[in-house]
Amino acid sequence: MAIEVMRASVESIEGLKVESSVRDFKMIMDEPESLGGTNTGMNPIEALLSAVGGCKVIVARSFAKMKRIDLEAITIDVEGTLDTDGFTGRNKEAKIGLSHLKTIYKIKANNSEEELKAFVDFIERTCPVIDTIVNAPELEREINIL
Repeated sequence: MAIEVMRASVESIEGLKVESSVRDFKMIMDEPESLGGTNTGMNPIEALLSAVGGCKVIVARSFAKMKRIDLEAITIDVEGTLDTDGFTGRNKEAKIGLSHLKTIYKIKANNSEEELKAFVDFIERTCPVIDTIVNAPELEREINIL
């Protein structure tokens, strides 16, 4: 079994702006001005939607040849529905996180519709990000007081 531990370090920069560091990469996340941020980066939910789409595109590209899909182009749009009254506490009954996630596949390939539907089913079953959402991992936390 090949186990790999992945890590991200996220630091508060100023206000709601944070910087995420992963390997040799950095990404700024922020909230729109309407939610108290400075709009200098995508917010964490938008980053999650990007991760879902990115994972599915990578799975498609990684397995297309093996699955005999003549994939010329693929774009994936991901939409998430969020009731902001949930996490702001304005509505105690509202879900805090996303209540709906929709993926829109745009595929150009020299395959039948049936073959492409089967390939999309394969992508959905094989995407690690979707698996993490559907089958939530065990959560653990550690608090270090500085």
